[in-house]
Amino acid sequence: MNSDLVLPLVASVGWLILVMSSLASHRLGWGQLVKMALAWVVIFGGIFMIVEWFLYVKGSASSLV
Repeated sequence: MNSDLVLPLVASVGWLILVMSSLASHRLGWGQLVKMALAWVVIFGGIFMIVEWFLYVKGSASSLV
């Protein structure tokens, strides 16, 4: 893991904790809570993968020039 990614990773975990606590405050059933929490994990994971892919492509392109 690159040391430049530590801060965004910690921030993402913090946002996930914030979202999970807001979901818990609605006092939903466990099944619905797990579905919503997994949806947020997928959203954040997808954004993380897109950013990682962009940085990888950018680094590959700069090595060609």
